[in-house]
Parts: sequence; C-alpha cells; structure tokens
Amino acid sequence: MGTFVKGILGGFSGTVGTVVGGNWKGIDYMRSQSAKRSGGFTQAQLQQQAKFALVVKFVQTMTAFVAISFRDFAVQMTGFNNSVSYNLKNAVTGVYPDYSLAYNLTLVSRGDLPNGLGPSAVAAAGSNIVFSWTDNTGVGRAKATDLAMLLVYCPAMNLSIYTTGSAARSAATDTLNVSTFSGEKVETYIGFISADGKDIASSIYTGQIVVP
Repeated sequence: MGTFVKGILGGFSGTVGTVVGGNWKGIDYMRSQSAKRSGGFTQAQLQQQAKFALVVKFVQTMTAFVAISFRDFAVQMTGFNNSVSYNLKNAVTGVYPDYSLAYNLTLVSRGDLPNGLGPSAVAAAGSNIVFSWTDNTGVGRAKATDLAMLLVYCPAMNLSIYTTGSAARSAATDTLNVSTFSGEKVETYIGFISADGKDIASSIYTGQIVVP
C-alpha cells in the first residue's frame, strides 16, 4: 500500500496499483512494478551482469575514496555509482565469460584539476611505495597546495589502500605504506585534490609493482 507524503498531488512512497513510488536524494520518482520473469536471462544480459559484477568488485574496495574522487561527475547519483558507470564503459576487456579490468584504462578519480606532471611509482624498503611527479603549479588551476590522492589496489586480495589527501603538489613526492600487500602484485594510481576539497584531478595509472 502506498502513502502520499505531500497530498494527492505530491510524491508518494510504496505501491499504488501497478505503480511504485519513492524518493531518492530528494527526488520523487515513480516506476511500474517489475514483471515476473518467465524465462532465463538473455546472452546480452548475462554479459552485462558479468561486466557489472567485475567492476563493482573493484570499486567496492575504495568506496570512501570514490565518494570524494568522483563527486564532480556524480549528477543525481553517488560517487560510487558514477565510478562504476565510467569504468563499466571504459575499462572492461575480454570476451564473455572471461572479462578482466584493463587497469591502465581504469580511473579511480575524475575531474578537471591538472594531475601532477609525469607521475611514477616505485617500490621501496619497508613495503612502501614512493610516488613522484614534477610540480606543475600554475598550469591551469594547479596550485602548490593541492594534495596528492594515492591508491594501491591488490587484485589477489581484492583490497585497496589509499589516502585522500597527503603531500602537497609542491612536494613532488609522497609515500604510501602497503605492508598488508607484502609480496603481492599491485596496481597503482595517483590523483590530486585542491586544499579546499572542491576540485579533483582525473587519476593517472602509475603501473604494476611487486611490493617488497
């Protein structure tokens, strides 16, 4: 049974006849009830489901990160959903059922702020990964006070370690300890966020590393 929350002309919550009403992020919506499935999934549906599951598995390891790093493009959706949507369209490779993520095409942040120039990542003693870049303060909206956003993903453990703002752009280097991933192959990324948190840079893939 549906409940009208703003009178007969307003939005409603629940089911009225064959229509379902609700509210998401302050937006009233209506949709028809889902019809009962009479048969199995089509090949196209199975393919899409497999791709979706692959991307969600990846993004779920960095939920708090993408809530910030994808918010510039998250129009009436969460950063998580926007991240899934982008990577579903751009980073899945292979033929069903053997899909995989092309990590060099994957974004873990998205925005118009310039990234660091020529970033790289190398393994260092103590299970550290050292990120380096050339300070490009003054290029576009890049400022010396912008903060590096580092992310390291371990496929074997399906786990990410990250920071949402550490060393300044002007420092030209930052270090992330990933001792949890000792001995494992990891995928590395760098992005930037303005000091006031309003601007984000699209991430750059800085390669695969074996953690010492």
